[in-house]
Amino acid sequence: MHWRPGRANAPSYLEQCRQLTQARAEHPWLAAGSQMVQQQALRDFAHAMSAFIDPRNPARRPSWRKAGRDEGFRIVALKPEHVRRLSRKSGVVWIPKVGWVRFRWSRVVPGAKSYRVTSDRAGRWHVAFAAIPDPIPAPGNNEVVGIDRGIAVPAALSTGELLHIAGLTREERKRLRRLERKLARTKQGSVNRNRVKRAVAKLRARETDRRKDWAEKVSTDLARRYDLIRIEALMIKNMTRSARGTPDSPGRNVRQKTGLNREILRSGWGLLVRRLEEKAPGRIERIKPQYTSQRCSACGQVDPKSRESQAVFRCTACGFAGNADVNAARNIAAGHAVTARGGDGITRPVNREPQLLAS
Repeated sequence: MHWRPGRANAPSYLEQCRQLTQARAEHPWLAAGSQMVQQQALRDFAHAMSAFIDPRNPARRPSWRKAGRDEGFRIVALKPEHVRRLSRKSGVVWIPKVGWVRFRWSRVVPGAKSYRVTSDRAGRWHVAFAAIPDPIPAPGNNEVVGIDRGIAVPAALSTGELLHIAGLTREERKRLRRLERKLARTKQGSVNRNRVKRAVAKLRARETDRRKDWAEKVSTDLARRYDLIRIEALMIKNMTRSARGTPDSPGRNVRQKTGLNREILRSGWGLLVRRLEEKAPGRIERIKPQYTSQRCSACGQVDPKSRESQAVFRCTACGFAGNADVNAARNIAAGHAVTARGGDGITRPVNREPQLLAS
């Protein structure tokens, strides 16, 4: 990470493993830990560096690990006898240097070769066995569905279904705000601060768990019901970029943009699409999002005035009225993305040819 012209190459993974062996022989406290865990940490760093310098797979520069975040380790060379089932809801797994550790048997444990033990900010420990599940087979009914993603409605289907995420309740949000204000008044490093910080993390983890549960159930249901799933090709990373700007060129409406970014990330747009692509590979098509919300799904007329509000669409040409998100989802399902020319506010005809993004 600190290479400069004239400096020798950084040690490779194998060289770092040899250095680790020497260090374990010199320091008993290091030898007390599992060598497998330490080697896997070095392998993770090597992969991160390879991704950082690979021009075909650009990634961020590896940073220092923050205490309390992504705590965990990986165990490889897992054997079948290292995992035992005790009852319908519990089992044990063998961890080197620790012994048998009990865990809640929440789903079928696959025949994996490795597993990872992690701890989240809420203090919960998880064990995840590495395995790639088989994709969900297509139903074979030749049905197509379009998905329009939004903030008020995280996912609207072309069939008219409006899918909402069960986030935090009203009382939970009030408690979260009180805890965050209390956290801001606590002293750094105090016992009270750690206690309040853990309480905030538990509420955040509850919200994240509900969003993940929603994405898993929705993606599984859609993969089982439809042969082809069409979505908008949204650049979420660019859409959620900070508007703060720089000291020389400060941004505008920073607080409003921050709130919008928070709501977009809370809606789980990227998570839903990622799980769909993993469960239904080859059956996901990305549609250009231009003017899909201004196009009438009944007559094909494109007019920004037809979008009366966030939830209401009323065509200025044929009079068709309906939910704006469902109307956009129907345009996405049909593969229509309008390529418009001219100034804003001009009524335009529709290009009826499907416009898909090249994969």
